[in-house]
Amino acid sequence: MIEIKNKVDCCGCNACGDACAHGAITFKTDIEGFWYPEVDKAKCVDCGLCEKVCPIINIKELKKNDLPHSICYAAEHKNMEVVFDSTSGGLFSALADIMYKSEGYVGGAVFNEDFSVRQYISNNKEDLVRIRSSKYLQSSLEGFFKQVRELVRKGENVLVCGSPCQMAALRAFLRKDYDNLIITDYICRGTNSPKVWRKYLDSFEERYGSKVVYCKAKSKEYGWRNLTQKVILENGKHVYETKDQSNYTKGYLQTGVYCRPSCYDCKFKGYPRMSDITLADFWGIEKVNNSMEKNLGTSLVMINSKKGVAYFEKVKKRINYVEVPFKSIEAGNPSLNKPLTSAKVDRKQFFEDLDKMTFLQIADKYILPDKNNKSTKSKVKDILKKIKGGLKFGRRILRTTQYNPKALYQFFKYNTIREIISGDVLIPTPYCIITIAKSAKVNKKGITVLGNKMKFPKSKLETRLLVEANATLNLGPNTTISYGADVEVFQNATLTFKGHGGSNIGLTVICGNHIEFGDGVMMGRHVTVRDNNGSHYINRQGYKNSMPVIIGDKAWLCESCTIMNGVKVGDGAIVGANAFVISKVPAHSMVSGHPAQVVDEDVLWKY
Repeated sequence: MIEIKNKVDCCGCNACGDACAHGAITFKTDIEGFWYPEVDKAKCVDCGLCEKVCPIINIKELKKNDLPHSICYAAEHKNMEVVFDSTSGGLFSALADIMYKSEGYVGGAVFNEDFSVRQYISNNKEDLVRIRSSKYLQSSLEGFFKQVRELVRKGENVLVCGSPCQMAALRAFLRKDYDNLIITDYICRGTNSPKVWRKYLDSFEERYGSKVVYCKAKSKEYGWRNLTQKVILENGKHVYETKDQSNYTKGYLQTGVYCRPSCYDCKFKGYPRMSDITLADFWGIEKVNNSMEKNLGTSLVMINSKKGVAYFEKVKKRINYVEVPFKSIEAGNPSLNKPLTSAKVDRKQFFEDLDKMTFLQIADKYILPDKNNKSTKSKVKDILKKIKGGLKFGRRILRTTQYNPKALYQFFKYNTIREIISGDVLIPTPYCIITIAKSAKVNKKGITVLGNKMKFPKSKLETRLLVEANATLNLGPNTTISYGADVEVFQNATLTFKGHGGSNIGLTVICGNHIEFGDGVMMGRHVTVRDNNGSHYINRQGYKNSMPVIIGDKAWLCESCTIMNGVKVGDGAIVGANAFVISKVPAHSMVSGHPAQVVDEDVLWKY
């Protein structure tokens, strides 16, 4: 009978439970949120089936395949919509498409209503949206192995995907290979605790006052490399947390504290792979084949068996692919061969605290850096890092101003010593005309470049910035206003750039009241945004000369569009080229025309 004396010896695959014909095995969840089998000795007949299907006990017999080494590809789905909705390059969807086409079944991990995860299988193509994309926590396979066995015995074609330990367990459970079954796994770093994941999701309600109704790991809207966790709240708000903002991702990558104990002594690393096909992120693709690097995710595909070779041939027409040397895949994917290192914090105390604390409190204690507890060596490294950063900052100022005396003079005129030391500065390029009234307020956070002209550094095209008396200009980090811009903030008005975005050549902003550009707003050539009609009045009821303009986070204003007073552009919206916008633009929509009308909805985009 199966008896877990050391938690390292159980990967939580549930195979033993599915194998037991007497219902003697149930699964109990521990303080860490992981489940382990418990045997009811009154029901157990000591048949040994549970031990025969355990992938850890039988790893030596399972670790084999019929190719001498894997054939490797870099690949991406030809359908951009699929790529956007996938964790990597959409290769699992391409594999699934072929299976659905043969009226076969596809199995993988799906979210339950409470965002726990289970393994699910069906022959309904509409389920693919639920199955694709990584979930980054342990999934329950109770009943899944029996479903797969029933289908393959009936002669149904089946494609399944799971973690290496889960798919090894499936092989052990089936006890033979089936020609009508394609087993796919992925390069796994470690399996996270469902309990920690749930605590993390609860933190959104704590922070934003609304429950999570949708979540997506590695959302592509800020680029694949940012590892962005996207959630949509019940109130309609979209929240994005990059790898530097998500404490769940940081805790997973930095502390290693909430992965399953078996992950620290993983038996399923290395070669040969036990699946027919292995999928992964192709980290390092830019060094192997830069033409496939779009920061949208490229899939690494490892074909491990002759059956996998034949199946992949059917998939090729749906993808862009290039074969790559086997040696090229290992540098960016150390998890192929190496298990997790030990947790960097006290694991026992972490999970005891998890029962008593919110995730925000847990993050403060275990995940966010504690400057007071840093070693002398770490403190020295921080000092050297700051010195290096200061030198880099100085070089950037000189490079941006092009050593131009007037530009350097304006840099020191419009930035205080404190702002320069803190790095909260406005850096002008040559041929900038800047007029800022003494009573005006310019609030800076991070670096703003005015008159950026990287492609034409010798251009003499003038860039103008006017901030009149009692006006306020708020500049967020990483704001770039390219050359040829005319930005005017009139008396008592407020103009805000929240940061992480900017304009192409020829931006015009006329602010007489209030204009706000959200975080990550990008603008094409010759965009115009104005909140007033220049004191021109029309004899129509309700007419107002000036009304605030709000551009939502991560909106895209395309070439030569005009945003007029009173307009609110929703988060993630796209305003088409030459559009004339006089009314509200819904979030995540695309508008075009004169006047602008909605031409598409639920649009996702990245830059």
